[in-house]
Amino acid sequence: MKYKAVLFDLDGTLLDTLSDLTYSVNLVLTRHGWPTRTEDEVRRFVGNGAAKLMMRSMPDDVDADTANKAIDEYRAVYLENRERSTAPYDGVCDLIDRLHADGRLVGVVSNKYFKSTDALCKKFFPTVDFAFGEMEECSIRRKPYPDMVEKVMEELGVTSDESIFVGDSETDIETAHNAHMKCISVTWGFRDRETLEKAGADYFADSAASFDEILRSAER
Repeated sequence: MKYKAVLFDLDGTLLDTLSDLTYSVNLVLTRHGWPTRTEDEVRRFVGNGAAKLMMRSMPDDVDADTANKAIDEYRAVYLENRERSTAPYDGVCDLIDRLHADGRLVGVVSNKYFKSTDALCKKFFPTVDFAFGEMEECSIRRKPYPDMVEKVMEELGVTSDESIFVGDSETDIETAHNAHMKCISVTWGFRDRETLEKAGADYFADSAASFDEILRSAER
């Protein structure tokens, strides 16, 4: 077994969070009298953390102080509304169980704020070995920098050669490559296959049921 650990992104990979992300973004935008965003817009905006999501969602002429307050508001609002309709994608809970049955470690690396990442993983994926969310205040840079991935690998006691990353976005592909890892890109998430191909995806998984075969192929 080449890959002792499989590290997953969260939003768009393990969990369908788009509706709750959109709801929380729009709640903050409405409070400030700004135009709201569609799910398709939010889908394009996610992937680089809460601050980037809100900066992309707010009007361009918002001053820095107001923007920072709105970002803090969003984090609090999302923490309260993160489980309105969020649910695992089909088959991913079984997939995690199969990986553990194979003797592999499972980690989660997300640009979602740490409190939300931790709470969602404890609820939906309690058997995950280690989950880590955004903690830039601790000088751990978010994806696509390799810092968070390296932190999870350290906690799991594995190297980049013994690990593979799984995500749904260009950021995840870049993160994996920055950490000297291969990336399995899932096509059921927030980006389409063409976008992932252009970003340099290594492997594709079209369903959780087919993931095992893709993983074995990557190990050859």
